[in-house]
Amino acid sequence: MNKIKIGIVGYGNLGKGLISAINNTDDMELVKIFTRRNPKDFNIKEIESLDNILEYKDIIHVLVLSLGSAIDIPIFAPKLAKDFNTVDCYDNHSNMLNYYKIMDKIARENNNTSMIAMGWDPGLFSLNRFMAESILPKGKSFTFWGPGLSQGHSDALRRIEGIKLAVQYTIPKKEILNNISNQPDNLETCDTHDRQCFVVLEKNYNRNDITEEIIHMKDYFEDYNTEVNFISEEEFKQNHQSMPHGGHIIRIGETGKDHKENIKFSLELASNPEFTASVALAGARAVYKMNQLRNYGSITILDTPAQFYSPFSLEELIDEYL
Repeated sequence: MNKIKIGIVGYGNLGKGLISAINNTDDMELVKIFTRRNPKDFNIKEIESLDNILEYKDIIHVLVLSLGSAIDIPIFAPKLAKDFNTVDCYDNHSNMLNYYKIMDKIARENNNTSMIAMGWDPGLFSLNRFMAESILPKGKSFTFWGPGLSQGHSDALRRIEGIKLAVQYTIPKKEILNNISNQPDNLETCDTHDRQCFVVLEKNYNRNDITEEIIHMKDYFEDYNTEVNFISEEEFKQNHQSMPHGGHIIRIGETGKDHKENIKFSLELASNPEFTASVALAGARAVYKMNQLRNYGSITILDTPAQFYSPFSLEELIDEYL
């Protein structure tokens, strides 16, 4: 079997999860992990400086970007899409269409394929919301995240000058989740969730200033009830190292005058980064297949044929799943 050759950009939690995910496949192999840090700081033979990535242009089939959405992906993804097929987990919902257009233009001009927003939300949840609303066009939809640790929001916290360590937990409001059928259909995400931050500060930084910067951060915390807790590094390492997450998609709709239908899709994740990595890697398989068919440009989970996520043939999939 000719394996799909994968490169990873970034060696954070998602990057480590990608290594585990690749080890669970039979049709992929890891070529290199590219880092902006000094490769000599790692005792891993596959680590390579990001400065040398173009040396692998004709070797790697797909790059999976293990980078944060707040700053890194908008900077690095367009540059990398000039020379590689890419997959990312970009999660800035409010800027998604603009980002899609940027990536589509660059990838298309260079005969590459770039899948954007391939995580579980955006990603799997996006697909399930879309399907549920297509099946039940008359109704109302709700999305709940958590309780759990958000990688994207935690990364956004760590980008603030003066923050040494930080995590953010997304907490769905139980009073709404437990009485969902009686809720109005115009609820915003900020109405249904709270955000809880645990922060370790660098020395000589003011808690009030940092709190103000957090709670007014556009696209992440600005519209939410956000609780900021300052803790010691010891407490952080003791209580905030695990990365559970999950959530629910709920669609309540009508199929007739007196018939109410309820569609639910739920995730309960012991490891947010490992699961997200597994989703992204299925996307890498699809990117490789799409590019082989000369489908260039930017793609998403919504417009990619489902069969491309699997290592099996269409005939095998029909026999197994239909």
